[in-house]
Amino acid sequence: MHRKLTLISAPAGYGKTTLVCEWIAGCDRPAAWLSLEQGDNELTRFLTYMISALQTLSGNIGEGVLSVLQSLQLASTELVLTALLDELTAMPSPFILVLDDYHAASSKEVDEALMFLLSHLPKQMHLVITTREDPAISLPRLRVLDQITELRTADIRFTFSEAEAFFNHVMNLNLSTDHITEFQSLTEGWAAGLRLAAISIEEDQDAGQLLQSFTGNHHFVLDYLVEEVLQRQPENIQAFLLQTSQLDRLCGPLCDDLLLDPKVAGKEMLIDLERKNLFVIPLDKERRWYRYHHLFADILRKKSLDNYGADHIAELHKRASTWYEGSGFELDAFRHAIEAGDIERSSRLLQGSGMPLHLRGAARMTLNWLESLPVNELDARPELWVFYGSALLIAGKPTGVEHKLQAAEAAMEGMEQDAGIRDMIGWIAATRATLASLSLTDSHDLAELNLQSAEEALQDTELEDKTEGLVGLIGSARNAEVRGTNGIDDVIAQSRRALAYLHPDNLPARTASAWMLGVACQRRGDYAGACEAYNEVISNCLKIDHQLMAVTAMIGFAQIREAEGRPDLAAERYRTALKLAGDLPHPVIKEAQTGLERVNRVLEDGMRGSRIEPLSQREIEVLELIAQGLSNREIAEKLFLALDTVKGHNRRIFEKLHVQRRTEAIARARELNLFTNTPKPH
Repeated sequence: MHRKLTLISAPAGYGKTTLVCEWIAGCDRPAAWLSLEQGDNELTRFLTYMISALQTLSGNIGEGVLSVLQSLQLASTELVLTALLDELTAMPSPFILVLDDYHAASSKEVDEALMFLLSHLPKQMHLVITTREDPAISLPRLRVLDQITELRTADIRFTFSEAEAFFNHVMNLNLSTDHITEFQSLTEGWAAGLRLAAISIEEDQDAGQLLQSFTGNHHFVLDYLVEEVLQRQPENIQAFLLQTSQLDRLCGPLCDDLLLDPKVAGKEMLIDLERKNLFVIPLDKERRWYRYHHLFADILRKKSLDNYGADHIAELHKRASTWYEGSGFELDAFRHAIEAGDIERSSRLLQGSGMPLHLRGAARMTLNWLESLPVNELDARPELWVFYGSALLIAGKPTGVEHKLQAAEAAMEGMEQDAGIRDMIGWIAATRATLASLSLTDSHDLAELNLQSAEEALQDTELEDKTEGLVGLIGSARNAEVRGTNGIDDVIAQSRRALAYLHPDNLPARTASAWMLGVACQRRGDYAGACEAYNEVISNCLKIDHQLMAVTAMIGFAQIREAEGRPDLAAERYRTALKLAGDLPHPVIKEAQTGLERVNRVLEDGMRGSRIEPLSQREIEVLELIAQGLSNREIAEKLFLALDTVKGHNRRIFEKLHVQRRTEAIARARELNLFTNTPKPH
């Protein structure tokens, strides 16, 4: 426990999860458990599930980070993890986080996030990973620093004495030494094989006959034993195993809804299956959630399809989707709706509650599903064409987007423009604004080349969600030399069209459209239009807590004031941007810091050449009270001065600082560090 990481790495069926479960049960530290599955290698999805697991220890941990992950503006990995680590560091007691079956989620971005987490792990946190493959992190470095404990196949496979203890003391089979030796040798200490063998022997008490069917090929042995074990179970248990095998994880209420009025409650059945060693693995100490051993589940699913047929399996997936939706698990509900072949339900779920699912970590799942649908099904639901184009954009494939948008428009032709259709028109315009932002030029041919270049740049990274890259490419155009004025016109026109059509409650899309409009207007030199757009961005961000988008808009304000020759106001905006951002690491923070340093140098040069007359001590006192928001009369009462005297001080202060208004005087005084210890106004 004094090391940062415990790594259990071995092939399937060696008892990694069981080992950790038993260790956790006897440990005096609370533990959060995350069982990973195929598809969890999308960074947003991985981080969302990890935070949900940590919330079993502390209900409110990571709430702010989750809101960022669910926003259109995907924050950098370091930003998200730094914010999360700050909260974990504040936890009062030591705790453990288990990442079970990490190989299912391993990807470059997830591995990098894991390494960042390990590099900054709080002292009270211990990380446990079970995996079939070594994660692509710096294991040699962790070894040199003595920060890792490793358990591998040679450590966890059963020795003869352990196999004897299992067969004769745990399962009470009273096998001979020769039989135990042969089972241990044929399975090579493979825990799953030993367990399956023991259950089969328990049924017919004929170890010798069973040994004759063992070949040493683990996968064939597994297939044989699962068939033998399954066929020997009572019908109700067989039905439960086969039908619930469609689930990646199981809980009592979910099983009840799946089976419709079962004779035995799902929770009781799961506890009974665990007691009988029928390959169910508890995922928490409270025994609420379980999963089947993956290889066992594969066999059950094959047998289930043979027994019940595709239509019944589809109905099971539909019931699972209904339960997951009612329980707030939208991604799981969407996946099961797809498995059910229910296009109508899948389409509705894809739209999400407030934000489409392809913007929340399900881009790959969305694309895979949409690519499988025939054209006539997409035409019947124009919103799917729209989400198809949007998902391609999120995946960093902008060259294929316009065709999908045109198909959406063709499908919507002649439809009544109700609120839903108008919102889709807004989505199309917002997507086209992004395309135009990536391909700014006067020439159509060059626009295509620019779009291809953008796609190549986005595909250079292995991140599946390219939102951050898109924002970076578009944001970098804000201060670039104006070359493609017609392209800018397209961005402005499409962004304004999006804002005109998008539903007022569609704040994520409206915020993104307003931000692109602000960037384009700023680049055009239309500073009034840019400020109006940035104001909408900031207003929306206050409602949906888009911290980074607000910071980006505030930096745009600062750059505009700087371009207008108002370094004092620019400095104020840069400082506000930094205050909004806090200390979180992100490229825009550096942009704000660099901008502030630049305008401060301008201000310092200007002050040296303007020969500011020093303020008297009384004038500084008056100025500090002005900064606190006091009126002239309140200042007079506080300093026991006549009102006219205070007004005279104001006049001399303004003259010495070369300003005309109170706000300008306050800003100039701060630039000159005239205040001693004055509280800042709210």
